[in-house]
Amino acid sequence: MTNEILLVITLLAEYSALILLHQVFGKNGLFMWTSIATIAANIEVLMLVKAFGMEMTLGNILFASTFLVTDIVSELYGKEESKKAVKIGIATSISFVAISSSWLLYQPSASDFATSSIRTIFSNTPRLMLASLAVYVIVQFFDVWLYHKWWELTDRLFGNHDKFLWVRNNGSTILSQLLNSVLFNFFAFYGIYGNGTILNIIVSSFVIFLITSLADTPFIYICRYMHRKKSNRIS
Repeated sequence: MTNEILLVITLLAEYSALILLHQVFGKNGLFMWTSIATIAANIEVLMLVKAFGMEMTLGNILFASTFLVTDIVSELYGKEESKKAVKIGIATSISFVAISSSWLLYQPSASDFATSSIRTIFSNTPRLMLASLAVYVIVQFFDVWLYHKWWELTDRLFGNHDKFLWVRNNGSTILSQLLNSVLFNFFAFYGIYGNGTILNIIVSSFVIFLITSLADTPFIYICRYMHRKKSNRIS
């Protein structure tokens, strides 16, 4: 199976899983997904692959899904709850940095087989997670703020609070992902890769984020429809 096919399957599976968690657990399911995606994306980002003619890091789709979470929470539960989702992501990142860093302090026994591999992976994790945390705070709060600014604009121009979901979803996420691509890849990989590789990663990351941002639009509509249908059935 090619990397391209795997990426498409991954996108559909992860976005669908996010909606399923919301359907089963409500907004707590979205908060749960934020924690899962925050940890997994910052491990996946260590892997470089080639797909669609570009060199890219993994983790882009998972990280993009956290923006879908904040957009869904903003749409269905309001601005303060979407900020709560961001704060959960921050707490998850800090906790995981502390826990994974503590693993490296132990001296392995003679029969240990895993520590060297774990050190290879997690020796870079604190830097990546701290870079990710700093950028995450900036970009996610920016995304929440921009989402509601777009909402205010469409409300004012068209007098309809419900329509133009695709405008606030894409308008906030695409700009936030551009900011994220530049800031995260520079801080995470400066001194690890050459400038040319970092630039390639920034461009490829944003291309992937652009695609994933556009691709998440049907999912936010589906999620809103299912939420309203469920709410009407309960009431």
